[in-house]
Amino acid sequence: MGHLIDRRWMGAALALADRGTGRTAPNPNVGCVLVRDGRVVGRGWTQPGGRPHAEAMALAEAGDNARGATAYVTLEPCAHLSPRGPACTDLLIDAGIARIVAAMGDPDPRTNGQGFDRARAAGIAVTVGVCEAEARAMIAGFLTRRAKGRPFVTLKLATSLDGRIARPDGTSRWITGPQARAHTHLERSRHEAILVGRGTLVADAPRLDVRLPGLEAHSPRRILLSRTPDKDWDTIPSPAAISDLAGVDRLMVEGGAQTASAFLAGDLVDRLLLYRAPILIGEGRAALGEIGLASLTDAHGRWRLRDSRMLGSDRLEVYERA
Repeated sequence: MGHLIDRRWMGAALALADRGTGRTAPNPNVGCVLVRDGRVVGRGWTQPGGRPHAEAMALAEAGDNARGATAYVTLEPCAHLSPRGPACTDLLIDAGIARIVAAMGDPDPRTNGQGFDRARAAGIAVTVGVCEAEARAMIAGFLTRRAKGRPFVTLKLATSLDGRIARPDGTSRWITGPQARAHTHLERSRHEAILVGRGTLVADAPRLDVRLPGLEAHSPRRILLSRTPDKDWDTIPSPAAISDLAGVDRLMVEGGAQTASAFLAGDLVDRLLLYRAPILIGEGRAALGEIGLASLTDAHGRWRLRDSRMLGSDRLEVYERA
């Protein structure tokens, strides 16, 4: 029963962490719920730009009610001092927290187990590993940046049933319907940056902003893939240069076909958003070009379906690296 209760409260902490998705780099988006006598006394999530941390926000809300409470956190509380704020482990100790339940440890070498060790040394009971898989998915951008030195990349494709993204003359507005386009805007709001190639810029002059009521302020930074600098855009010369994008842990790539193919060929895509409209175009522009496959065998086993749903008359399929 205790494990089920822990999972329930960790689920609430994960929901809070999701509020910061795509807005907290270079820090991870973390959620924290403080529970005392079966009642929530404090809630927090990492704020835009990375501060305050989730634990600090929850403790500020709880005040004296934090003493004797259990802290449910989606990531090990930080153990290092920073010019931007105190270590969350110390804040939890000073507040009199009785127990810490964490989904996972923090791979940052400045913490990496030290937060748990310090809490245990102060007499706080520590449980680790509750909803760990869900927590890892929540901070995929943070983990990818540390493991691979680059952002977590989502590639978005909107196609007809026969895999076309435009008519032969380049006409592409609109292949998908309003619900699918609204979902794309929601996805944009969950990324620090969005990227297109020079061909898409010339053909479509895309705004790449978020046009959903209440989320307009969360439009991502615009990146252009081009060897020719552009005065109105942040420009990178190659897909590999995404490693140099400071403050970007989640990057959305919206095309076109040449850009999408280049990212796939470079093995730089972690997640696919495939929107398919119930139309046939026939002769037209393909969604992808050459992506570097040596054989059909190499094409299998690379992607795992994570979600599938209808958006109006269009189908969305979400795939992640296998």
